[in-house]
Amino acid sequence: VQLQASGGGLVQAGGSLRLSCAASGLIFSTYVMGWFRQTPGKEREFVAAVTRNGISTYYADSVKGRFTISRDNAKNTVYLQMNSLQPEDTANYYCASFMSPWISNRANDYAYWGQGTQVTVSS
Repeated sequence: VQLQASGGGLVQAGGSLRLSCAASGLIFSTYVMGWFRQTPGKEREFVAAVTRNGISTYYADSVKGRFTISRDNAKNTVYLQMNSLQPEDTANYYCASFMSPWISNRANDYAYWGQGTQVTVSS
């Protein structure tokens, strides 16, 4: 299984970015997909997750109303649209997956992880 995240970069506060995560080596539609983020010296933090069929989503309170997770099962890709970015959103963002009918915000539930893409928000 491979998860390839992309789309990170440098953006000013208030700006937007769209992250993508392309999956291979798995039956994508059977996996819950999630996004996590991490800054140096801190634990990995849940950001958002989406169920296998894309109908249900779950967000951390810190990003609710600003970030949107979605997926395209035909393209084996999950997205994270990030709007109204703030300096505290600066982190390395990881996509992750696990096979389950249930959504989860716990990193330990996720079996596969991508390599991360850096998002830096300047003030």
